[in-house]
Amino acid sequence: MLVRDVMTSNVITIPSDTPVLEAERILAFHKFERLPIVDKGKLVGLVTKDDLLKAEPSSATSLSRGELLYLLSKLTVKEIMKKNVVTVPPDIPVELATAIAQKNRVGCLPVVEGDRVVGILTTNDIFYKILNPLFGIGETGKRIIIYEGGERDKMQKVLESINKLDLKIKTFWTIKSPDTDKNDLIVHLDAEDISQLISELKELGFSVEEREFIP
Repeated sequence: MLVRDVMTSNVITIPSDTPVLEAERILAFHKFERLPIVDKGKLVGLVTKDDLLKAEPSSATSLSRGELLYLLSKLTVKEIMKKNVVTVPPDIPVELATAIAQKNRVGCLPVVEGDRVVGILTTNDIFYKILNPLFGIGETGKRIIIYEGGERDKMQKVLESINKLDLKIKTFWTIKSPDTDKNDLIVHLDAEDISQLISELKELGFSVEEREFIP
């Protein structure tokens, strides 16, 4: 899966001469956390909600409300934006983009093709479009975890049992257990009753647990 498959495409951008108060209004209206700054079609920075909050004068100031509003009206995002923005192209794998975001400790990556911003990849995009389907959040069906079932021969036995009962698999993946340092097998099935499968797997010697889905 590539970045372009999960990124948010309809990106709202603002120019660097946008007043801070206007940027705050745009963020609040769209319920965004950040805005790419684009001048003449080229990405020049990024401003976040935290950047805007830090730009506000301290509550301990002796200035009047009118004076504060006047100062803020003169302040533009160019003066507070992050200029060294980490970006990614749209045609790299999502896992590579995720690694880039983690390495640079950023919560979003503007997606740039040439000089043009074509999208933005955020942690929410990764959660909703990748992790949620993988974990089965918001989906129907049943999920089981087969402890230490991630070895090749064990996975083969699990698949044979599933096929024998003519059950449909939605997802089939492994994850290393921090307790045993071995791979557990997680299977999401498109079924309402998997009691027979669980019984059969236990008869084969597997330690199996049904996991409830989070609505």
